[in-house]
Amino acid sequence: MITRRAFLRTGGLATAGLALGGLNAVKSMTAADAAKIKGANRKVNLACVGIGNRGADVIKEFDKTGLANIVALCDVDLGAPHTQAILNQFPGAKQFKDFRLMFDKMGNEIDAVVAAIPDHAHFPVCMLSIALGKHIYVEKPMARTFYEAELMIEAAKQHKKVVTQVGNQGHSEANYFQFKAWKEAGIIKDVTQVTAHMNSERRWHSWDANIYKYPEAEPIPPTLDWDTWLSAIPYHEYNKKYHYGDWRCWYDFGMGALGDWGAHILDTIHEFLELGLPYEVNPLKLEAHNDYFYPKASTILFRFPKRKNMPALDITWYDGVHNIPAVPEGYGVSEIDPNVPPVAGWTLQPAKLNPGKIIYSKDLIFKGSSHGSTLSIIPEEKAKAMKSKLPEVPKSPSNHFANFLLACLGEEKTRSPFEIHGPLSQVFSLGVMAQRLNTKIEFDRNTKQVTNNAFANAMLTQQPPRKGWEDYYKKI
Repeated sequence: MITRRAFLRTGGLATAGLALGGLNAVKSMTAADAAKIKGANRKVNLACVGIGNRGADVIKEFDKTGLANIVALCDVDLGAPHTQAILNQFPGAKQFKDFRLMFDKMGNEIDAVVAAIPDHAHFPVCMLSIALGKHIYVEKPMARTFYEAELMIEAAKQHKKVVTQVGNQGHSEANYFQFKAWKEAGIIKDVTQVTAHMNSERRWHSWDANIYKYPEAEPIPPTLDWDTWLSAIPYHEYNKKYHYGDWRCWYDFGMGALGDWGAHILDTIHEFLELGLPYEVNPLKLEAHNDYFYPKASTILFRFPKRKNMPALDITWYDGVHNIPAVPEGYGVSEIDPNVPPVAGWTLQPAKLNPGKIIYSKDLIFKGSSHGSTLSIIPEEKAKAMKSKLPEVPKSPSNHFANFLLACLGEEKTRSPFEIHGPLSQVFSLGVMAQRLNTKIEFDRNTKQVTNNAFANAMLTQQPPRKGWEDYYKKI
């Protein structure tokens, strides 16, 4: 594991002037190009990077829209059983193990890209797609590090004709439209406190937290391109505890429970209350803390200042099976929410408190679940008294997948583009830094620097990219 001294010596890319700069870009898609797509049976030629497990679910959802023509399938483990179903479903799509080779071989045949791959690999796929003028849909969290998200936001701003979307699907469902309508009508106002919670068991909860080194090397499966899987991350010897969904457990590869579920629980709160970046992130509780994988329970306080005419707001995040937050009187029963989609190999189980949030404002308290679930006012007596004052909530004109494709066709705007979701992804990155370092982070929202900890400030960028991946961190 890289030492703090070595990291401060070599890892401070932010302080060394890291900027977007170097990929060979081509002209972004024009209105005429979009018109050509419309003329081609009104379908978007889609390349899919990551086709197993969650990737397979995402591809199927895009296919259901009737707006996508799947032209390329790319996965570092094409020969594995979990990728076979999608390969068989789209036999006409060209197959690749390396997304860079895919672009080299058939870039002119691709209109848009879908990336459903581990968190650490989001950045290079997105940056190359934007540089080549390809619309990009990436699963959440948008990026693993603070400055990866910063560079992706900047790239999207520079290439305005490239459509971007982050895969927090509830941002196109009832939750999004209700929150927006209630905020505009003054129902949701003067919010000062939010409790967010995700208390289901996670993969790493059974692991021994007394860890002092990375797992021992194991033979790389013959079907797996491990080097490409690692992407820009410093080399790790292969171990099955990194592969498939287990990558989410490790600081080096994933974003833990916060990055996984925060985007589905806090997205509307962050956007419509215009939170931006916090000025302080404080880990109040970390159970089984270590330097390698995520705690078994975390309580993290995010503090946001006053914004326009809105008061300062604190978000307290709870994860861990027994790390259950207190709920207000009249909360009611927490039931399994039908709006939460199934995840390959994992089913939401009954819990004392299912994933969701409690929103405290000056006059009202709201409770909500995750993804597309709507808010309700509590207690029930207050909800009944408010019923006549609630505005009509419009229906969603398209789900999240159709929204992206229709935006590629020039017919809609995406609801979770990089400039909207990027700052929320950065909030999660700061939370993960506080978890990993087990220390309070004081953050300057204007300079985007950590002011109380030099090592934490260097961690905004994490380690330098692996040799051969440097250009993704340069200007496009």
